[in-house]
Amino acid sequence: MHSTIRVYLFVLIMTVVVAVLLAGLRELWKDRHEQNEAIFNKKAVLAAIETKLGDDVKASKLPDLEVLSIFDDKITQKVVDNHGQVISKEDVESRGYKGGLAEHVDMKKEKKKPAEDRIFPVFIYDDNGEKTYIISIRGNGLWDEIWGNIAVKDDFQTIVGASFDHQGETAGLGAEIKDNPAFPKQFQGKSLYDDAGNYTSVVVKKGGVRNPDYEVDAISGATVTCNGVTDMLYDGIKYYMPYFNSISKS
Repeated sequence: MHSTIRVYLFVLIMTVVVAVLLAGLRELWKDRHEQNEAIFNKKAVLAAIETKLGDDVKASKLPDLEVLSIFDDKITQKVVDNHGQVISKEDVESRGYKGGLAEHVDMKKEKKKPAEDRIFPVFIYDDNGEKTYIISIRGNGLWDEIWGNIAVKDDFQTIVGASFDHQGETAGLGAEIKDNPAFPKQFQGKSLYDDAGNYTSVVVKKGGVRNPDYEVDAISGATVTCNGVTDMLYDGIKYYMPYFNSISKS
């Protein structure tokens, strides 16, 4: 009887000790984890403008300090609403995003909201007066969500570059949107409009490209993921159109 009680008491004490240690370690490394995540997200944004950063530059390989320097010196962050209006840092913070900058906006969280209530991050890269607008989009792949960053020239018609990521697409198939650098590279120079001036976004085309102005080759065997990328691009970029229109008219 007493030995059983001792066993239970020992297990209880060890459980409490381990729980306290884990909680302590979590708090100890919390700030570092958040910093690493912030750097990772910044690199994903910069991956859309690698051609602007220099020959053979890979954003994922940039030193952390250089990433922070680029964001401090060359990138302006804005957050816009569904009507294309830039909203204040205080407004962004009131929506639950501490810091109130574009980098703090959680697109996964925003995707769950009604379209009219969403807010959207914009990163403006200024290269000696030549501006490139980097926007974040999110959609659905085969197994889970997919997302990306799209860089657009200041004509708001031409794509400069793109980067993609995913939650759980199949390795060697849908995961190629991230793992195969040839896929996002296809988006460089593509138009968001057809010859008649109609908004088309960029279509990931199965069976070969027919219109090279706004179509790219699909990944073999990843039809659902590629269709998801097409839908994500069409819907995601369209949300930014009121903002683009307001800038182009100003």
